[in-house]
Amino acid sequence: MKQLSKMTNTITFIGGGNMAASLISGLVADGYDPKYILTSDPDGEKLANLAARYGIRTTDDNVSAVEQADILVLAVKPQMLHEVASNLRAALTRRQPLVISIAAGVREAALREWLGDDLPLVRTMPNTPAMIQSGATVLHAAPGVSDKQKDLAENILRAVGLTQWVEDEALMDAVTALSGSGPAYLFLVMEAMEAAARELGLPAETARLLTLQTALGASRMAMESRTPPSELRRQVTSPGGTTERAITALEEGGLRELFEKALTSARDRSRELSSIIGKG
Repeated sequence: MKQLSKMTNTITFIGGGNMAASLISGLVADGYDPKYILTSDPDGEKLANLAARYGIRTTDDNVSAVEQADILVLAVKPQMLHEVASNLRAALTRRQPLVISIAAGVREAALREWLGDDLPLVRTMPNTPAMIQSGATVLHAAPGVSDKQKDLAENILRAVGLTQWVEDEALMDAVTALSGSGPAYLFLVMEAMEAAARELGLPAETARLLTLQTALGASRMAMESRTPPSELRRQVTSPGGTTERAITALEEGGLRELFEKALTSARDRSRELSSIIGKG
């Protein structure tokens, strides 16, 4: 893949919210020249902050922004995308940029209907840790997207964390259930651990810090090891010890079944919302 610092494609963001700001921050940190980044948003204060912080170009004119784009990143709220996209259709038809959507739940068929059938299109699902360059983003390329264009899309999203591709767009609903919603599940686990520790008598600040550091340490061990989490768990679960007693309580409480139910429910809701959004 071409290094970001050597790329000169103009990346245009439609929408200057948190996720766009995260991608811009990651791109600039990785060496992308900010003069090749353009953001359009109706909020002048937001644009001024982005320009001051990252040195990028800004405008409040979406059509003008599209007319300068080699790569267009759609970073508006899903419920606003139909209106925004429809107003860009003519300019997109003329310019033919690579289009990357980070709008959750908006399917390829809807994007093609709103934007035009012939555009190279990559749909992505980033998650909120992208805001600290620790995200997990899954990408799906529509038919007709070249390998070079896939590389461009991956380069951009990799600036905020790990990237993975799926061939079947239908799997994006499962991705939403796992990594899209997943940070909330882990926050809930941390919340529960912290509360339980306080009930056991630990001071609130001690309970908080030990919970957070334990979660961080366990995640780093799992990421940096080739050993699967199931084996890592066994390695710290001594027979007859405290960890085994705790794990038994969690298993008997149906933890695995609860997570399966939770992810299935989130997947099903993602499908429902995609159908609603797709109607415009």
